[in-house]
Amino acid sequence: MDSLYQYAWLIPVLPLTAAFIIGIGLLAFSEITATKLRQASAILSVSAIGAAMFLSVGILWSQIQGHDTYLQAFEWAKAGNFHLSMGFVIDHLTAVMLVIVTTVAFLVQIYSDGYMAHDKGYVRFYAYLSLFSSSMLGLVISPNLVQIYIFWELVGMCSYLLIGFWYDRKSAADACQKAFVTNRVGDFGLLLGMLGLYWATGSFEFETIGANLTAAVESGSISVFLAVLFGILVFMGPAAKSAQFPLHVWLPDAMEGPTPISALIHAATMVAAGVFLIARMFPVFEELPAVMNTIAYTGAFTAFLGASIAITQNDIKKGLAYSTISQLGYMVMGMGVGAYGAGLFHLMTHAYFKAMLFLCSGSVIHGMEGVVGHDPDVAQDMRVMGGLRKYMPITAIAFFTGTLAISGIPPFAGFWSKDEILSATFNANPVLWVVGWLTAGITAFYMFRMYFSTFEGEFKGTDKELLAMVKADNSGVAIAGHNDQESHESHDSHADHAGHDEHHASEPHESPLSMTFPLMALIVPSILIGLVGTPFGNFFEEFIHAPGEVVAPIEVGVPADIGEFLTLGGASVAIALVGIVLAVLMYLTKKVSAESIAKQIKPLYQISKQKWYFNEIYDLAFVKGSRRLARQVLEVDSKIVDGIVNLAGFVTLVSGEGLKYFENGRAQFYALVIFLGVLGLVVFSNIS
Repeated sequence: MDSLYQYAWLIPVLPLTAAFIIGIGLLAFSEITATKLRQASAILSVSAIGAAMFLSVGILWSQIQGHDTYLQAFEWAKAGNFHLSMGFVIDHLTAVMLVIVTTVAFLVQIYSDGYMAHDKGYVRFYAYLSLFSSSMLGLVISPNLVQIYIFWELVGMCSYLLIGFWYDRKSAADACQKAFVTNRVGDFGLLLGMLGLYWATGSFEFETIGANLTAAVESGSISVFLAVLFGILVFMGPAAKSAQFPLHVWLPDAMEGPTPISALIHAATMVAAGVFLIARMFPVFEELPAVMNTIAYTGAFTAFLGASIAITQNDIKKGLAYSTISQLGYMVMGMGVGAYGAGLFHLMTHAYFKAMLFLCSGSVIHGMEGVVGHDPDVAQDMRVMGGLRKYMPITAIAFFTGTLAISGIPPFAGFWSKDEILSATFNANPVLWVVGWLTAGITAFYMFRMYFSTFEGEFKGTDKELLAMVKADNSGVAIAGHNDQESHESHDSHADHAGHDEHHASEPHESPLSMTFPLMALIVPSILIGLVGTPFGNFFEEFIHAPGEVVAPIEVGVPADIGEFLTLGGASVAIALVGIVLAVLMYLTKKVSAESIAKQIKPLYQISKQKWYFNEIYDLAFVKGSRRLARQVLEVDSKIVDGIVNLAGFVTLVSGEGLKYFENGRAQFYALVIFLGVLGLVVFSNIS
């Protein structure tokens, strides 16, 4: 079994090798690779991540059987007392994360074959997917903060490439730049925090940092304020990666990338990296109550913020994007109140049902485009959908399963993980529990709103007046980040799937097997995986627990605090049912008019519709503010700095022009000048 661990480094290297080979092919033999080797490139990429998944499952099984933590490292840099090692570590957290990342990435790559089949960038997309997966896997196995930071930046680079995959569209170019810049803010804080912690503790190893920092604070060698400052700076990195307030604004815009990458980012890579780093830094954070409170309150507010915006979004992918922000808030809040296992449990369950929901949205858009045309804004707008269940039964079943899971309906996976977070939050901070509890109700409401608007009722995609209204509405309101289209090339190609060239299809259609198979596969964990963490036998909590925490062996049966579970769990289900009932009345039976309610609470509705005006505020404060500052700096540069330089040049020019007449080469003239100089000195001395 140890041989399996010795070759664990292959897990990130296999997809990296696939990305390298495909990339070399595109650079050296671009025409052949992009045309004749399309399918071979996809097979190579899928096979590489499949092999990595096989190794990951074997390692997880070994860890479950009780294998010790495995560390393999070598000295990478040395200078005086400074030593930095690189390598990989396999522990319980690593094993679980490896399986999550590889399984989701494997299914996403299979799905991509159907989704991107007719895109001219098909091969390039697979190269990016493999590189993205490799970067995340490298981050997961990193044994120290420096190595994590290296892969952290690689993950950010890959997200930039994939969000802006269709770089010839201005909206995609703007979205990837927004994601890149927003994450640079968080990453700069992370870098400062890393350096500060190294200065205070002399180490980049997680547990060593925690122990040394605690000792330094207790001895008074550094102040509590500095320790808290370093902790909050480090948290800025996860806050940006996991789209926490106030650095959440990039994630909805990430919808400009193709749907497969949206699923991968929102489920198992980019956003999961932030929560993963909080887990790795838990030995540091848990000793700093102010940092833990900051994390908890940030997560709680973000959960409510994302949910409150999702309830008014008409774009199916934007609704899911804000849902992701909200669910990430739950995970961060759980970490902040000390519920280490609960936060990671929700990370795992969320990865599967959110990947499924996003892939379902791509399936819906794929089926809609032939009917409503190739305008992505219209193809993704739920107002022109409805009744898709009879056209797309597999997609509808998968989306409904994911809706039940994220809404917290037992026995689906999301109920167990979300309820565990809420239970821990209630015991730690009842105020935050109230926020999380209300957010659970809002979550159920907007998710069933999405399901009913998309799959139930009558299909509205053939209503030309409605299509024109939606198109005008979308073109009149700048909605960033909702072009999950197949790109201009793939739009034309997807018309072929419906059997048309220039004419629209009469009705939507189900996606091909390459797209529906991942949906069917993801239904299983969305229903069952939560059962490993129930109060009646919390095997996940026994397996994944905070470093240094001693957990008693799990006994299967009725827990001692069954009353608390029934009370808090019942409250969670009750608020979710309230949200579902409201969604039924407003969007299924139409007994309650959503439009009239929106008019009655128009100010609140507008705040939600405009995403709390964060984009406008940031544009005014940072974008336009930085431009004003740049113009002022330009004025200083052109009038003062350039003025001084130009004045120096002018003085030199004038003095040179004047002095050149004194340099005429005549000895008589030089003697006259000397005579006049001496005469002047004599006269001056006599006068003085």
